[in-house]
Amino acid sequence: MAVSNISSISRSNALVHRDVWSLKSRRESASRLQLMPSRPLQLRVAVIGNHLPRQCGIATFTTDLCDAMAAEYGAGGTTVVAINDRQSSYAYPARVRCEIEEGDISSYRRAADYLNACHVDLVSLQHEYGIYGGNAGSYVLELLEHLNMPVVTTLHTVLRQPDIHQQFAMQQIVARSERLIVMSEYSSQVLQDVFGVPDEKIDLIPHGIPDLAFVEPDVYKESLSLEGKSVLLTFGLLSPNKGFESVIQSMPRILSRHSNVVYIIAGATHPHVRARESVAAGQCVRWSEWLCRRPCERARLWRR
Repeated sequence: MAVSNISSISRSNALVHRDVWSLKSRRESASRLQLMPSRPLQLRVAVIGNHLPRQCGIATFTTDLCDAMAAEYGAGGTTVVAINDRQSSYAYPARVRCEIEEGDISSYRRAADYLNACHVDLVSLQHEYGIYGGNAGSYVLELLEHLNMPVVTTLHTVLRQPDIHQQFAMQQIVARSERLIVMSEYSSQVLQDVFGVPDEKIDLIPHGIPDLAFVEPDVYKESLSLEGKSVLLTFGLLSPNKGFESVIQSMPRILSRHSNVVYIIAGATHPHVRARESVAAGQCVRWSEWLCRRPCERARLWRR
C-alpha cells in the first residue's frame, strides 16, 4: 500500500489532539464512562504500546485507555499497534491492527508506513524503555522518525540519572513529541530539570485506579490473619528492578520502632524474569514475606 502524504494537515488540526486531554483528564472511571452515550471520535487515533493478553503493566494500561476511549467515542476511531516480545505471539482483539516485533528494527519502519497510509491523525505512544528493542529502547525512534502525524507520548518512566543511551533516547522522544504526558509532579520536574523540557509541553494526568466499591480494610486483613497490623504493600509483576530489597533491608529498623508493621509483596513473577531465571512467583512472595516478618531469622541468614 502506498504511503499517503498528510504533511499538509493544518496546524489547528494537528493540535486538535487537545480534545483527547478532556477525556483523559476527567476524574471519571472507565466504568462510569461506559454509561455515557458514545459519539464519533473526530480524530483517527493510533495507540502504540503493549496490549493484553500480553502480561505487562503497560499492556494493562494501554488496554484500559483504549477501553475508555471506546466507551466514550465508540471503537471505530482507535487503532492499536502492539509490541511483541521475543519469540511470543498473542491472540489480540480486533483493535490491534498492526504488530511490531520488539527486536526487529525493520518492523518499526513498516508500522510507520502502515499508520501513514491509514491517514491516522494522532499517535499516542506509550513509552517505557524496556518494551522496545535497541539500546534503551532506541528502535522506537525509527518509528517516530517516519511518522507524518503528531505524536503525544505518555512517559511511564522518567529517570533522574539516565545512562547515556537512556539520555539520548529520551531527548529524541521529547524532540519528536507534540506533548508529553506524565503521571506525577516529580516526573514533570525531572523532565524540566534533567531534559530541559518546557513546562508548557508537559501534561500531568495521574495514573488512576479502577473504580471499585470501598470496603473496610479490616475485612481483608482478617482473611490474611493481619488484624491490628499496619500493612506496607507492593503489588504488580515481580522483577529485580522494583526495589523490593530496599524495603526488606529497612524492615528491621522499621520493626524496632513499629512492631505491628508487615510488608506484603503481592503479584506474579514477570514473564521475562520467569523465562530467564525460572523463578516461581510463589517462591518470591513467600521468601520476601518470611524475611520481612521475621527479622531475627533474617539477621541469622545474613550472618551466614
